[in-house]
Amino acid sequence: MRLAFLDWLVMAAYGALTLAIGLRFAGRAGKGTHEFFLSGRSLPWWLLGTSMVATTFSTDTPNLVTDLVRTGGVSSNWVWWAFLITGMCTVFFYARLWRRSGVFTDMGFYELRYSGRPAAFLRGFRALYLGVFFNVMIMATVTLAAIKIGGVLLGLDKYATVLVAGGITVLYSAGAGLWGVVVTDLILFVVAMIGSISAAVYALNQPEVGGLTGLVSNPAVTDKLSLLPDFTDWRVAVPIFVIPLAVQWWSTWYPGAEPGGGGYVAQRMLAARDEKDSMRAVLWFNVAHYALRPWPWILVALASLAVYPTLGDLATAFPHVDPSILKDDLAYPAMLIFLPSGLLGLVVASLAAAYMSTISTHLNWGASYIVEDFYRRFLVSGRDERHYVAVARAATVGLIVLAMTVSLWLHNALQAFQILLQIGAGTGLIFLLRWFWWRVNAWSEISGMVVSFAVAVWFQFFHVRAGFAPIHPSAQLLIGVAITTVAWLSVTMLTPPADRATLQEFYDRIRPMGRNWSKVVDTESAAGGGSEAPDNDVGAAMLGWVLGSLTVYATLFGTGYLLYGRILAAVIAVGVAAAAGIGLFRVLPRIGFE
Repeated sequence: MRLAFLDWLVMAAYGALTLAIGLRFAGRAGKGTHEFFLSGRSLPWWLLGTSMVATTFSTDTPNLVTDLVRTGGVSSNWVWWAFLITGMCTVFFYARLWRRSGVFTDMGFYELRYSGRPAAFLRGFRALYLGVFFNVMIMATVTLAAIKIGGVLLGLDKYATVLVAGGITVLYSAGAGLWGVVVTDLILFVVAMIGSISAAVYALNQPEVGGLTGLVSNPAVTDKLSLLPDFTDWRVAVPIFVIPLAVQWWSTWYPGAEPGGGGYVAQRMLAARDEKDSMRAVLWFNVAHYALRPWPWILVALASLAVYPTLGDLATAFPHVDPSILKDDLAYPAMLIFLPSGLLGLVVASLAAAYMSTISTHLNWGASYIVEDFYRRFLVSGRDERHYVAVARAATVGLIVLAMTVSLWLHNALQAFQILLQIGAGTGLIFLLRWFWWRVNAWSEISGMVVSFAVAVWFQFFHVRAGFAPIHPSAQLLIGVAITTVAWLSVTMLTPPADRATLQEFYDRIRPMGRNWSKVVDTESAAGGGSEAPDNDVGAAMLGWVLGSLTVYATLFGTGYLLYGRILAAVIAVGVAAAAGIGLFRVLPRIGFE
């Protein structure tokens, strides 16, 4: 398939707009790392929240959703819907604490919370571990989606797609800094939403689909529609629903859904104008990400089952596509070929927008770790700010080169999702408890990181080769969580906590909830004369967490039932969402949203 002149014109207009924004903020970003990475801590909540939404609206996300729906039905999305619980927990328990910490990156937390050489080692090593290894894996997954879209819509081979997509994005990212990233994200989000909704509308209008009515009655689709798994078959319900809700959300580290906040979410919270904007930004992100965006992707995925029921149908329709990447996630870009000229250009531009948004964020975030938490902290200190900005731009280029290389090794979005989940299995509880349990120390995090990685490597590369029977990814996750949790808890109790001076300084600055800290610090010496009421209202925070999650889940269900034509169920779900939403707004002033 080839784009018409009108499509290229639309894409060119989009490209010119983003380039103009990048140039507009390039000078400001070059003033210093404070501007390049944090925009001077002056960003409003609505811009930060939308930027987080745009970042998670990457080219691989609709592909992942399509993979899940085609192979396991709509209910399979619980493997990522469960992360809403993590996100809402961050809103009500951690967002204020991150902004209050005043650290430059979330890696700076380690030398604020822990003491001695273990804290310094953890900061430097984890900066490279997350900023390079993990970050490259994420960007490679996103680039894999771009490869599939380029192959279907433009007829490009994977090498051409990687060079074009990565090259254009890195030129923009290296110059604009965080200001350019978040302002462009606002436009990218609007374009991407228009594109995804347009794709859903045209997918439903295909003769094989027959609109919403035809879709929900199509024999290839009917067994995929349920929003909940079949609980009579626990072999299905446990891995896609029970484990995500009972274990996954608190136990695994996954980009954008880190327990307690972290990564680019922490970067956005640290860039907020104040603590209230930090909380509001994360709340808006979770509402938009889980309640507003999923259904256009799901509708396209369901429609693809009517148009391309099997992988063989996809192979027949796109014989030029590399067989190694011919998986169910390819069905999403395959559905875009039905769009008319002009609109197709807009949708392709929206996918390019999604790609640029995600990659630019991860490049900026990863470079911040490399420069601030490794290069400046351990290698070269005391240089002027322009020197560090130059190093940041060089790091940005290096990261994209690594990501493009790794993307050529991956085959499908679900594969990468499961690898990342497994690598972080068992570490999430550390990130939740370290703010409130004084006993957690640097060795807790080091041991958790090492053990979880070792378990993931074992399952990925050695388990079957050693003669053991293959294990379902969910079982691997549970085993990883159990082994890692036992390991880090044991290490925690066998090693000393951070010194009291460090713990006291941390408590004075952060003022965390709970009374556990009174065992080791003077709780009356905290800034402002002790912990303020909103910080200690654990009951209000818990209630806000529950009501926020219920509001979003009920909205998600209500939208789905309305699309399915199940009016009574839709009315009930919307009623629950409204009641929970009203309750949420009443409790917000008690936890600092006023």
